[in-house]
Amino acid sequence: MPIRITGMNSGLDTETIITELVKAQKTKVENVKKKQTSHEWKQEAWKDLNSKISKLFNGTLASMRFSTDYTKKVTDISNSAIASVVSGDKAMNATQELKVEALAASGYMTGAEVGVDAQGNTVVDVTLSTKMSELGISDGSTITVSAGGKRTDINISANTTVSDFVKQLQNAGVEAGFDEKNNRFHIAAKKSGVENDFSITAANSNGTDALSKLGILTYDSAAIAEYRKYADMTADEKQAAMDADVASRLQSYIKQRTSLLEKQEEQQKAIDDRKLAFSTEYEGGDIETALAGKDALKAEIDTLKADIEAAGDAASEEDKNKLTKLEAKLSAIGKYEEEKSALEKTNQSISDVEQYLDTTDPDNITASALLVNEVTAAWNDKISTAQAVVNGSVSLTGSAVHKTAGADAKIVLNGVTYEGTSNTFEINGLTITALQKSTESVTLTTRQDTDGIYDMIKNFFKEYNALITEMDKLYNADDADDYEPLTDEEKEELSDSEIEKWETKIKDSILRNDSNLSTIATAMKQVMMQGATVNGEKMYLSDFGIETLGYFFAEENEKYVYHINGDEDDASVSSKENTLKAKIASDPDTVIGFFTDLVNNLYMELNNQSKSVEGIRSFGKFYDDKRMQEEYDNYTTKIKEQEEKLTAMEDRWYNKFSAMETALARLQSNQSAVSSLLGGV
Repeated sequence: MPIRITGMNSGLDTETIITELVKAQKTKVENVKKKQTSHEWKQEAWKDLNSKISKLFNGTLASMRFSTDYTKKVTDISNSAIASVVSGDKAMNATQELKVEALAASGYMTGAEVGVDAQGNTVVDVTLSTKMSELGISDGSTITVSAGGKRTDINISANTTVSDFVKQLQNAGVEAGFDEKNNRFHIAAKKSGVENDFSITAANSNGTDALSKLGILTYDSAAIAEYRKYADMTADEKQAAMDADVASRLQSYIKQRTSLLEKQEEQQKAIDDRKLAFSTEYEGGDIETALAGKDALKAEIDTLKADIEAAGDAASEEDKNKLTKLEAKLSAIGKYEEEKSALEKTNQSISDVEQYLDTTDPDNITASALLVNEVTAAWNDKISTAQAVVNGSVSLTGSAVHKTAGADAKIVLNGVTYEGTSNTFEINGLTITALQKSTESVTLTTRQDTDGIYDMIKNFFKEYNALITEMDKLYNADDADDYEPLTDEEKEELSDSEIEKWETKIKDSILRNDSNLSTIATAMKQVMMQGATVNGEKMYLSDFGIETLGYFFAEENEKYVYHINGDEDDASVSSKENTLKAKIASDPDTVIGFFTDLVNNLYMELNNQSKSVEGIRSFGKFYDDKRMQEEYDNYTTKIKEQEEKLTAMEDRWYNKFSAMETALARLQSNQSAVSSLLGGV
C-alpha cells in the first residue's frame, strides 16, 4: 500500500475527508462481505444437517431394510455358570439339553526350584543372566521340545544364560518364563487341548542332567510318548531322520558360509581402503610398518603432550599442529588394527564352518564326513537316551516339577458327544462356550429375540424424531432479518458474549423457510404417514400403537414426532398399553413385514433426494452444495471487484488533494518572493 502524506500545506485532515467521500463505496464492499458470510454460515448449517440425514440413511435405515435384519435369535440357559451361548441368525427355535463333561486345558509346567541342594539350601542365586556353567550344566547338552506339531533341538552351551534358554524355548513354540523371585521355570502350551500339548525330553545323556538341574525333568505321559517315538524307530526311519538332519544342517552351514564370505569381502575392501588412505595421507607411509612402530608413536605423542603442557600459553602452534597430526595417525593405525582383527575372526569363522562342508566342487557343496559323523553320533545318543527311558534303564523319578497335561473339552448336546481342543463349540447356529463341568444337564431355549426387534424399532424412532424435530425447528426459526454479520469495526464495539449472542441469532435462523429443507422434511413425513402394505393389506403406524400426540397437544416443532404407546421411557404415553410389544410377541412376521416395507420406502425416498444433479448437487448430498459453492465463489469475485473500485476511488481523491497541496505550495512560494521584492520580511 503506498505511503500517502497529505495536508501539509492546506492543514486539512485529508484522511478523514477521503474516508467520508468513499464511505458509500466501502459500504458496498462490506455488504457483499456480509452476504458471503451469511452464505458461508448457511453452507455450514447444511453440512451439519446433511451428516445427520446421511447417518439415518446409511446407518439405521440401511440396517432395517430387509427381513433378515430383524431375524435375531437369543438362547436362554437354565444355569449360566455352566456355559454361555451366542445365537446366530440361523439357529433353530428349540429347547435342547446340554451337559459339560470336561473342560479344555493347556499343558502347563511349573518347574522345581533351581540352584538349591537336596536340603533346599540356596547354592546359586539364579537370575536371568546366570550362565549354565554356574548351574553345573555341561557343554553339548541337548534337549528336544515338541510343540505345535514340530520338534526343536536346543543345544545348551556353558555360556548360555537363563535368559537365552527362555528365548530358545519360546522359539521352539511354547510360552516360557523364569520367575526370579521363586527360582522356577514356567512353561505352557500356546493352545489348549491334547493335540496342542508339549513335551520336553533329553536328546542325550547330558540333556537329562541339564533338565534335572534346570528343574524341568519330567517323565509325564507326553514325555514318555515322545521318548517312545525315538526308541521304537526302525533302521530305515533312523536313517531317513539322519539324512534329513544332515540336509538341514548342510543348508544352514552353506548360508552361514555365504554370509561370512560376503562379510570377508567387505572387510578386506575396508582394510585395502584404509591402507591406501594412510599411504596418501602420510606420504607413502606403509600402514603395516606404522603398526609395528605403534608403541614408539605413542611414546612420541606422550612426550610432545608433556612439552606442550609444560610450555602452557607459550607452546608453539607448530608443536600443537604436530600433536594433532600424530594423534590422527595413531587413530588411523588403531582403526586398521581393529578392522584387521575383525577380518581374522571372520576368517576363523569361515574355517570353522567349512570343516562341516565339502567344498571341493564349488557348484555342488556337500556335507563333510565330520558333519555326517556328528549327526550320526547325535542321533545314536538321542535314541540311546530314549531307549534307556522306555526300557527302564534309568530312574524315572524326574525332578520336583509339576506338569499339567493338555486336555480336550467334551460336551453332550441332545445326547450327542462333541470334543475339541477349545472350550468353544459351534453347532447348528449356536456358539457354545463351556465354563464349568456339570453333573447334570442344563436347558438351552432358543427363541426369537422379541426384545431385540422392539429395541431396534424404538431406536429408529428415537433417531427419526430427533432429526425431524431439528428440521422443523430450523425451518420454523424466528425471523432475523434485522440482523446481519458484524464487520470488524462493529465487533470492536461489542464484548465477546455480545458478538456470540448476535451471531447465534443469525445462525439459528439461517435455514428459515429453506426450500430444500421443506422438500426433504415433507417427503419424510409423507412416507411415514402413508404406512406400508403387508400381505396385501394396507397398514399404518397407528395399527402398532405408534402415533403422534396430535397437532394441538404436541410441543412446538414436535407435531410429527412419533410415540410408542406404553414406552416406559416416554412419560407422555407410558401409561398406555404397549401394542407394539404385544404384536411382536404374537405376530413378529407382520411387524417385520410392515417395518421392512416402511423403512425401505423411506430409504428409497432419501436415496432419490440425494442423487447427483449436474452443476447443482453432488451424490450423497441433500442440499444444492455445488450451486451454493458457486454462489460463494461469485461473492468472492464481487468482493474483489468492489475492493478494486474502492482502491481506485481512494487513489483519485488522494491524487486530487495532492495536486491541491502542490498548488498551495507554489502559491506560498510566489507570495514569499513578491513579499521579498517589496521589502517585506
